[in-house]
Amino acid sequence: MENFAVRLKELRTEYKISQKDLAEKLGISDRAYRYYEEGKRYPDFQGLLTLADCFQVSLDYLVGRSERRK
Repeated sequence: MENFAVRLKELRTEYKISQKDLAEKLGISDRAYRYYEEGKRYPDFQGLLTLADCFQVSLDYLVGRSERRK
């Protein structure tokens, strides 16, 4: 799931959202969110859905299984 960490950071940067703001949306600490971008931890299923909705992308794109955003 290395692709997840890379995609997550790219999308966050593209949408100009801070790590703190995304952590709040997910209901987790800033540190827990940073672990996502570092590839050390991964969100639960609900967290993945929240992120996909936030960035308006498919789950497959978010986790690196597809190059198509939708």
